[in-house]
Amino acid sequence: MNQIIKDITAAQVKNLITPFKVGDGVRVHTKVREGDKERVQVFAGVVIAIKGSGIHETFTVRRISYGEGVERVFPVNSPNVEKVEVEKNSKPGKARLYYLRGRKGKAAMAVKEKRFEDTAAKA
Repeated sequence: MNQIIKDITAAQVKNLITPFKVGDGVRVHTKVREGDKERVQVFAGVVIAIKGSGIHETFTVRRISYGEGVERVFPVNSPNVEKVEVEKNSKPGKARLYYLRGRKGKAAMAVKEKRFEDTAAKA
C-alpha cells in the first residue's frame, strides 16, 4: 500500500528545491491571495525543524517580530511556496532547534554559523 501512495504522489513532489537544513537562515516566498489579487509575501527566519518525507515533508521557520517569537510551518511541496532562499548557513548541534523558543533577544536567533576557512591563507 505504501508503494502505491508513493507512486501516486511522485508527480506532485517538487524536484527543484533549494537545499537547506535545520539552523539555516531562510527567506520563504509564499503566494498570498487577497480577493482577486495575488502577491508574494516573504517570511524570513531560522529553520528550527524539518519533518516528514515525500509529499508530506514540512519545515518550521521561526523569527522574532516586534519582540514576539513567531513560528510558521510550510509544506515543502506546496504550490503556494514559490521559492526558498538560503541567507546564511549554519552548523547546528541538534536535529530540531526547539531550545531557541526559550531564549530572548539576539540569542533567540543565534545558531552556530558555519565558517568557510581558507586553507591557503593558513599556509
